[in-house]
Amino acid sequence: MWSDNDTTVDYLNFGVVADACAKLLQQAKGTPISVGVSGGWGVGKTSLVRMIEGRLKLADAPDTNTYIVVTFNPWLYQDFEGARGALLQLVGEEVLRLAAKSETLLKKAKRLVKRINLLRLAQLGGEAAVTLYTGVPVGSIGAALLKVGGFLGLGGGGGGESDDGDGKTEKAAEKEESDGLLKRAEPVSLPTEIQAFRNALEELLEELKVTLVVFVDDLDRCLPKTAISTLESIHLLLFLKRSAFVVAADNEFIRGAVRGHFEGTGISGEVATNYFDKLIQVPLHVPRLGSNEAKAYLALLLMERAYADGDFDKVRFETAREAIPKRLQTSWKGDAVTSEFLQSLVGLNNARMLELMQLAEGLAPLLTQSSAVNANPRLMKRFLNTVYLRSSLATPQGIDLDIPSLAKWHLVERCDETLANALAARVTSDADGRVLVLREAEEAAASGAALPEPFKDDPFSREWLQLKPPLGDVDLRPLLHLSRDTATRDFGTDNMTNKGRALRDALVTATVSNVPLTNAIRAAGAIQAGMAMGKAWQLKAAKRTWRSGEDVIPLLEPCKVFPELAAQAVVLLAEAPVAKVGPGIIPPLYAQQWARPIVDQWETDSSVEQRTKTAIQQAKKGAR
Repeated sequence: MWSDNDTTVDYLNFGVVADACAKLLQQAKGTPISVGVSGGWGVGKTSLVRMIEGRLKLADAPDTNTYIVVTFNPWLYQDFEGARGALLQLVGEEVLRLAAKSETLLKKAKRLVKRINLLRLAQLGGEAAVTLYTGVPVGSIGAALLKVGGFLGLGGGGGGESDDGDGKTEKAAEKEESDGLLKRAEPVSLPTEIQAFRNALEELLEELKVTLVVFVDDLDRCLPKTAISTLESIHLLLFLKRSAFVVAADNEFIRGAVRGHFEGTGISGEVATNYFDKLIQVPLHVPRLGSNEAKAYLALLLMERAYADGDFDKVRFETAREAIPKRLQTSWKGDAVTSEFLQSLVGLNNARMLELMQLAEGLAPLLTQSSAVNANPRLMKRFLNTVYLRSSLATPQGIDLDIPSLAKWHLVERCDETLANALAARVTSDADGRVLVLREAEEAAASGAALPEPFKDDPFSREWLQLKPPLGDVDLRPLLHLSRDTATRDFGTDNMTNKGRALRDALVTATVSNVPLTNAIRAAGAIQAGMAMGKAWQLKAAKRTWRSGEDVIPLLEPCKVFPELAAQAVVLLAEAPVAKVGPGIIPPLYAQQWARPIVDQWETDSSVEQRTKTAIQQAKKGAR
């Protein structure tokens, strides 16, 4: 199975985009910059961000600059105050870690963390705000603040000298904090505290010789209020020298959040756009996938699974993993990921891998065209996960189905649920799970003829019908049984035995009378032979020409062994389209006593062609 986790393994040629973004951050040379990595859910934003991180680490120069990457997920803090405070805390903890090697820098880092805590408390409002402003404990929150006063450097009253956590007395701590951190009973000026925090952080980053790169992920999963608050916090508190932000979010979502933020203010759409541009300076779109990229992605996923299963050797897999992204880089020249290219990677002697590459080629355009998938990498992974999960469920239940068959059926389930339900409704035990109209549609799609109902005559239906393998002659019951995660099905009762089913299949393929066929009829018995005869007759309906003796083998042979089946055979033969009956079918039929009354009726039917009537007259003379 394929996980939905982000990865630095590049199957989609995102590497060139990651290179460009990393270079952009390096060229900023310490100037604050914000980059928005935009794309819908599941297109690979987080993976692209991870690739950018890897490239930045390669550019580290410890004596002048080191890139320190911090990942922040505001989705974990859905209320906007929680997200803002968590972002500041995350930055503070990282600076503490970096400063641990220097006693001087560590003291500055600790003071920075105290400022962060002060800013977080200042956002509480109400009693907390009054307590902080006046220095006089107000209510229960004021009492709580007194208890943590030593940690904040606020003082605490109550007499005696308290330990501030570093082994210093309260007075010593106050003296050390004389650089501007709030003392007992001093009013809080929030703008002053914010600027002091910014100055302290900027100074620390410069002394540490690091560039702080904050990756903000899953912003488009947050409520609009949280999203805007997070972005505003970045610019208000953290947008300073030696800082950079890479925000992974769908641009349209952020624009919508901005519009919602200013709802009711009467501002124009242009102002909202300018506001968005202020928050995100460089919009970087995750490349959209076309059919060529989707094919490459599917092929690599299938190769990866085959390698894990031991069906594809490591050397070829590693070669393919390098060659396919390179091929995508030059696709603008016309270097497409063709069948021949994929075949050369897997080897012409590996039948299973060739089959999987053919599957990737067939699936790619359909998964690209479908609005239900739209070549979304996450959805393509989920598609293949479902297919392989069903494959693993098949064997324990005695079902033998290959991956291409499972993929073809799941494709129509995923992309055209109405058609899937219409076909499933035609699956019955009476027809052994075969759907006649599906076979007719596959033949029509191959020849370019109009498609029968319930198929829509659209590109998806035509391409799906031509996707290998054909399913028109396949018992669909196993496929539907494995797809019970999407719907439950009732096919009716199948009373055939194994011998009956074997006879049915033999009658479908038989072209002449033969001893093994006769033995199979006897072994099945009269009842099973009758059921096999009826089902074989139905299964061959679409391919019956009514002009050759082999067309009536399914009726003739069972009746020779069990004459009591003649009545059933008469009913089936009576449904013949007499206008299509040709002379070649007459001799074997007229040789059977039970068939003569029907053939005699054809002789007098005006719709029967003259050559057929002549054949009937000759058969009568031969029988006298």
